[in-house]
Amino acid sequence: MNRAWIELDEAALEHNIRRYQRLLPAGCEIMGVVKADAYGHGAKAVARSLEKWGIRHFATATLDEAVKLREYGVKGEILILGYTDPGSFHLLWKWDLTQTATCPAHAGALEQYGRLHGTPLKVHIAVDTGMHRIGFLPEDLGEIQRLYQSSGLDVTGIYSHLCVADTEEEEDVSFSRRQAEIFRRVVEDLQNRGLELGKIHLLSSYAAVNYPEYAYDYARLGILMFGVKSSPGDYLRRDLDPRPVMTLKAHITSVREIGPGESVSYGRVFRAEKPTKIASVAIGYADGIPRCLSGGKLRAIVRGQYVHGAGRICMDQLMLDVTGVEDVQTGDEAVFIGRESGAVIYAGELAENSGSITNELFSRLGARLEGRQYTT
Repeated sequence: MNRAWIELDEAALEHNIRRYQRLLPAGCEIMGVVKADAYGHGAKAVARSLEKWGIRHFATATLDEAVKLREYGVKGEILILGYTDPGSFHLLWKWDLTQTATCPAHAGALEQYGRLHGTPLKVHIAVDTGMHRIGFLPEDLGEIQRLYQSSGLDVTGIYSHLCVADTEEEEDVSFSRRQAEIFRRVVEDLQNRGLELGKIHLLSSYAAVNYPEYAYDYARLGILMFGVKSSPGDYLRRDLDPRPVMTLKAHITSVREIGPGESVSYGRVFRAEKPTKIASVAIGYADGIPRCLSGGKLRAIVRGQYVHGAGRICMDQLMLDVTGVEDVQTGDEAVFIGRESGAVIYAGELAENSGSITNELFSRLGARLEGRQYTT
């Protein structure tokens, strides 16, 4: 690799998937959520692996992401979880995609297109059970029923989302159970009206572990599929023995000695107190390393030893204090997420130190990072 790259461990991904498959009740299948380029891991590689292991249902956030999956050769159901503009509805039909009806107005536009063109579009109905992001309200039963019976739509499923499924706080548990009960009532009321609802799904990664009693047809697996939690303190009822899938590395491009009082990087915020060895590395905030980790809050592994950042992180480069690491030279690798010689840095460390979560950290890893390929 040239400068900075991502390596993927397919065996770790399969381990995580198999653990979930054993956890889920009979009849509940995995839907692989590969939005945001599979949380930065590479949608092409991840989706192909999931297909190889028998997974036939996928979810993206956007139309463009879904079309790319088709272009990669991914078959089976692809559900778009987010909004698609009416000007692009023709692509839903062209690529055989399933669109979420995000609200009554959006559903109406989808229905109008289907009637006008004589090509009913596949949709899943989103139900707002308390997150207040997208979806029909529980009292919209009459409108939901009408959409199921409309000639302009092919409604193939209905779903909702538990927004605090990752904690064991009593208030949050009560809220999650209330959401699940609201969804259950909506489902049962629609079924009592004689409707065939298609695929029903409520569980995300955390909910599948913490609330398996609310399983329906799918469990939408996202961040936990990649062997990490969103935040280290997130609650899981069971130990999944997760194995991180991603390793993030970059090449050292220069090594130099500086003396006491000399400074490093923009703003001269780092000043050496003693003779110091500085390594420049070909990765920066444009590649997804948060700039707020400047000032020594960033760790890396070089030649099996932990080292810290020195000075401000730049757009394309950053500097490490490698004093005490013997024989460091240009071309050596620095590991920012992953293992080397018994040392390990988890993605959760970078995310927590930057005041964020791994979902954001992964999804902001830049497109110019090379790799996203499996290592053997």
